[in-house]
Amino acid sequence: MKFFFKVLMGICLLVCYGESQSQQLPQFSQYIFNGLHINPGYAGYKQEGYVQATYRSQWTNFPGAPKTLSLSADFSANEGTMGFGVLFLNDELGAARTTGGLLTYAYRIQTGHESFLGIGVSAGVSEYALDHSMLDPNDYPDDVLSDGMTNLYTPNMNAGIFFNTSDFYIGLSAYNMIGKKQVKREDIALAYHDFHYYLTAGTLLPLSNAVKFKPSILVKEVKGAPTNFDLNAMFLFHERLWLGGSFRSNVKWWKDNLDDRLSNRNAVALILELFATPDLRIGYAYDQNLNVLSGMRHNSHEISLGYYLSPRKARMRNQRWF
Repeated sequence: MKFFFKVLMGICLLVCYGESQSQQLPQFSQYIFNGLHINPGYAGYKQEGYVQATYRSQWTNFPGAPKTLSLSADFSANEGTMGFGVLFLNDELGAARTTGGLLTYAYRIQTGHESFLGIGVSAGVSEYALDHSMLDPNDYPDDVLSDGMTNLYTPNMNAGIFFNTSDFYIGLSAYNMIGKKQVKREDIALAYHDFHYYLTAGTLLPLSNAVKFKPSILVKEVKGAPTNFDLNAMFLFHERLWLGGSFRSNVKWWKDNLDDRLSNRNAVALILELFATPDLRIGYAYDQNLNVLSGMRHNSHEISLGYYLSPRKARMRNQRWF
């Protein structure tokens, strides 16, 4: 456990060192079923080969609303002591598009009979693109807009730790650790390559032989934006169906520069996931806005499809719980 806390302190120092702006990475509601989206230390946790596709349509029917596609895969090797992963992400927001690819490695240390510590790193490249044909020329001076596409590339690296027992987990990660913080061309800011920090924790509580309860939290920190705080409550029925929800809020901790009119409530989500077969997982999330868009019926839909590639040889009981 001393080693675990030394690693935790190291990541905390990295978190305190980074500077960031306000534009945020896309986030899925179903990250609670695949931690690879927010923590490279999660790679290999399932101890089985696993692939997943997730698509999110945010603020449906709102002009220029975000649309995000994620393709991920991870597996373990060397008797579960190493995890490998790959993640592809495409995010569209109006005229802007962000595309990225990451390769992930995690070293997994068995700290007890049913406890592991994963220390992970992911690295890759991000592309930021702007389609000038989608911009309204009335909103910009003629000397700012140009024809065609503007494309910029930047390297990317993330790091994280993920500790779990048979009924508990906690993770801490830092994203966008390298690369240009602000990329500009012809006075158009295409993207802000910001530090993002994620703290997650959760547990599993058996309520009966057929029902289990999994409460969890996520804290996401980006400088210049409210702290995002998620409270999740999921129920597992007969090891087959997950059903529950999430409440997402904005907390203005240590940020006096933010607009006082900014709502502390962000969204609530209904989340379900079904094991259609022992190896096939199908998930869906519906987000109801509680912010300024709450009365406009521009809510969000998210679907996921996951599949286990290898026979189940888990060394612990919970490889499919977290």
